[in-house]
Amino acid sequence: MSELASPPSGAAPPRQAGTLASDRAVTPPGTDQLRPESDSAEREVAPSRSADTPTAPTPTLPAPSPPAPAVPSGAGTLLGGRYRLHTRIGADPAAGAEFWRAEDTVLRRDVAVTVLRKPATDTRAPEDTDTHPGTTQARAMVARALRSGRFEHSGCARLLDVLVRDAASMPADVLGATVAEWVPGRGLAEVLTDGMIKPLTAARIVVPLAAAAEAAHRHGLVLGCDHPQRIRITPDGRGQLCFALPRPEVTPADDVRGLGAVLYALLTSRWPLSETDADRAGLTTAARTAYGSLPAPSELRPGVPVEIDALTEGTLGAEGTPGHVHTAATVHRLLSELVAEADRMVLFPPVHDGVPSAPDDVWQDDDGSPAPTDSRRRRKLTIGLIALGAAMAVVLGYLGVQVSSLFSEGGGPVIVVDGAPVAPSDAAPDATSGGVGAVVAVAGVEVYDNNGDRDNSGQVSRVIDGNTRTGWRTFTYRQQFPALKPGVGIMVSFASAVQLSELTIDSPSPGTVLEIRSAPSAKAAFAETVPITEVTLGDGGTPVSLANSQPVTHVLLWITKLGGGGSENITELNELQFRRAGS
Repeated sequence: MSELASPPSGAAPPRQAGTLASDRAVTPPGTDQLRPESDSAEREVAPSRSADTPTAPTPTLPAPSPPAPAVPSGAGTLLGGRYRLHTRIGADPAAGAEFWRAEDTVLRRDVAVTVLRKPATDTRAPEDTDTHPGTTQARAMVARALRSGRFEHSGCARLLDVLVRDAASMPADVLGATVAEWVPGRGLAEVLTDGMIKPLTAARIVVPLAAAAEAAHRHGLVLGCDHPQRIRITPDGRGQLCFALPRPEVTPADDVRGLGAVLYALLTSRWPLSETDADRAGLTTAARTAYGSLPAPSELRPGVPVEIDALTEGTLGAEGTPGHVHTAATVHRLLSELVAEADRMVLFPPVHDGVPSAPDDVWQDDDGSPAPTDSRRRRKLTIGLIALGAAMAVVLGYLGVQVSSLFSEGGGPVIVVDGAPVAPSDAAPDATSGGVGAVVAVAGVEVYDNNGDRDNSGQVSRVIDGNTRTGWRTFTYRQQFPALKPGVGIMVSFASAVQLSELTIDSPSPGTVLEIRSAPSAKAAFAETVPITEVTLGDGGTPVSLANSQPVTHVLLWITKLGGGGSENITELNELQFRRAGS
């Protein structure tokens, strides 16, 4: 090795390859001028080193393993440690939202969950997504949901909970979620699969939805009813918004267009707004004319009133066109007036609308085609004809005996029934006795509780499903009523006023005390209800006489004492059956 390769006196020996910089020796004072020369010499001779000058191998650090991909949330996923996703109902890609039917695992009830999902193409870590457009939009949507938490209306599902991205037990691909009451019934597309709907029925469906939009706009909120999968139809024929979290850019004008779109779809089975939303919901997209306008509903089917034609054109037409409808209040008022006028004109035959008459319609079709067979109605008709024949035989026999007595001597009249003589009886018939009539169909049922969360409202329709093995139950209370609240009840509504004779309550909760009360409306205050009777339930079916009641449209079953006892106070009702007065 040459002299240039030797280190200067007092300096550290040359650094071997692979030695960390922190292991380098400190140069002693007085060698600052020699060190550059030594480093230069080292670089010059480094290529000429032989095997007798071994070089330490460079250590190879293992490459960091990529993080395991997060499992995407789906059916079975638990959000917020409480809400388990079950069935995906639909999606709104423009909002980054998915609609799920889920279960509240704490209160054991169905809920409607709107999930804001992180885009699949966004592979960045959660801490790097705060400025992503999808995250910004989700944050704005969640903030809007928080502002609407106090809003309640019968035309939309009540908001129960709002989950943010940083909440506990939230999957990595979920940016936020809202939890609302589950609306029983069917989706808009499911209802349309049954065929055409009568125009007035369609108007009745949209009325509560329009009322909810009007109330929301009055509070500075929007519903987002311009998406078909957000709407559900209840068993009693009311349209309700089920899934919350509309897009941030949705305005009240979009809600008005959504109301017109729902009405147009109910009349024509075609969705007039987004073609993508229509395909995703399983609906046919409404075809437009060469000028870009929609054909009126009356051009696609008969019997649509001119008022509905004008309303759909006004809500779905371009801004500034003649007759344009600007507010949900206008939609609500026009539809309500149309329904009220139709109710006043019920005695006049309706315009043919291409839809067969329903069994309960006042006017029935007379086209020569046989009506659908109803075994129960046919059996009742047969029994009625037999009874009428027997009554006629009695009357004719009695008249024959009276006539013959005019020409005979003495003796009281002999009553003849089917040719057999019967001695007259001194007992007079009881003209005041009333029989028990047929079962009355219930038009609607809901939990009645003006003082708190309505107990398991998603299950209340089970009390009129005809199955005694399913039912509705209250929450479990640690203290008996009225410690926490005065009571809880079920409001039953009929299509029109009916004279009731009997109510049968099937319940496995003996000891429960109920007040049966009449109500002027389904939303009436408790002070406006009138007591009819009170009953203590046994185990199984308990008959309740309503013979002294007046004709009613709404009946409240108000629970004043729960079944059970101790810290487990709960009442379960499996089935309610009302019967009208008369034989």
